[in-house]
Amino acid sequence: MQLFLKIITVCLIFLTHSVYASFILIPMDAVTQTNHLKAYGITYWSLQQGNKVQWLLNYEGGSFLLEDNEATRNECKIRGVTFQVISDTQAVQILEKISSPSQNMDAIILEKAPKIAVYSPKSKLPWDDAVTLVLTYAEIPFDVIYDEDVLDEKLLLYEWLHLHHEDFTGQYGRFYGAYRRAPWYIEQKKEAEELALKLGYSKVSQEKLAVALKIRDFVVGGGFMFAMCSATDSFDIALAAEGVDICESMFDGDPSEVNYQQKINFNKTFAFKNFKLVRNPVVYEFSSIDMTSKRKIKRTADYFSLQEYSAKWDPIPTMLCQNHTQLIKGFMGQTTSFDRTTVKSSILVMGENKTNKEARYIHGVKGKGMFTFYGGHDPEDYQHRVGDLKTELDLHPNSPGYRLILNNVLFPAAKKKKQKT
Repeated sequence: MQLFLKIITVCLIFLTHSVYASFILIPMDAVTQTNHLKAYGITYWSLQQGNKVQWLLNYEGGSFLLEDNEATRNECKIRGVTFQVISDTQAVQILEKISSPSQNMDAIILEKAPKIAVYSPKSKLPWDDAVTLVLTYAEIPFDVIYDEDVLDEKLLLYEWLHLHHEDFTGQYGRFYGAYRRAPWYIEQKKEAEELALKLGYSKVSQEKLAVALKIRDFVVGGGFMFAMCSATDSFDIALAAEGVDICESMFDGDPSEVNYQQKINFNKTFAFKNFKLVRNPVVYEFSSIDMTSKRKIKRTADYFSLQEYSAKWDPIPTMLCQNHTQLIKGFMGQTTSFDRTTVKSSILVMGENKTNKEARYIHGVKGKGMFTFYGGHDPEDYQHRVGDLKTELDLHPNSPGYRLILNNVLFPAAKKKKQKT
């Protein structure tokens, strides 16, 4: 009886406006959908228009069910997204199948398009950041904010925040060893120092810590944070090293503290524990969290697998892992992946390479908010280097690696549903 009532309730949400309603089904399987990435943009756009949307978890790769109207049909055609117009009867049949206890599926109501902020220097080019790149490609609107905005409490205007190739420790990305004489490095260091002074800090490390603490408070207060590449570990390192000088003189003008490793507080971090900081300033690495130098995987065999969760009992990780394949090709970055021994037991490891004992895609809860860390720089650029050409997403419209990013963009729109595990 309870199952019957649930089916009727779910169906009524979509069918009350017309007895003869029709719907748009956007399939997300590997065969049917011509542009998975732009399909997320259509879904986001539909929410912005005030339309009703359901995310059909584990149904045809995580398909979307939208209200049918001429405007949405036209948007799908313009953006090259495959869609099907189905009747109300067909919609009911799909929802009945999904609601069956025998199916690891669920229909999640998406209520409101989250307001998105990307933390990035205003001078950074769009292709320097995979999230900026895919948001632009999917035509999902976002605002670019940086330190001044964060310290001015502008995060309160947003539900979703992205951090990419960033260094919150004040060590200028640890590019010193290879690029300290490069004009771009000298200019970026100068700009960072000038900004810190402008904001009232004598050191860049102090200013970046203040920003990291504001971001921490944003998450604790109920925000959603998504971080990639070096923003993942450098963020946690900055929090753990609060009040401890871990920067050598070429970074902040004075030596680091003696025995600073023993002063690191792992209780302050979001995701990582028991990591060792890299003391040598010419080494392009922050700590033992990252697996880049410890990897023993050939490029042709570099893949990671997504975990499967119960859609009805664990909807959040299920949403975050929606894809048309469970095997994702690997890609590198300054922080490529996370050593499993440094990942806290409370963290969900949603994607991993078990052979190499590395986590690639992890999720956790902090206070009232949530965060996801995704290792690597660009899902379609295996080993991105300074000066490399940008990724053209028109060549990768069905990228499983980029889909994981867009899952994170969309899941805050979901109607709150208490996790049962």
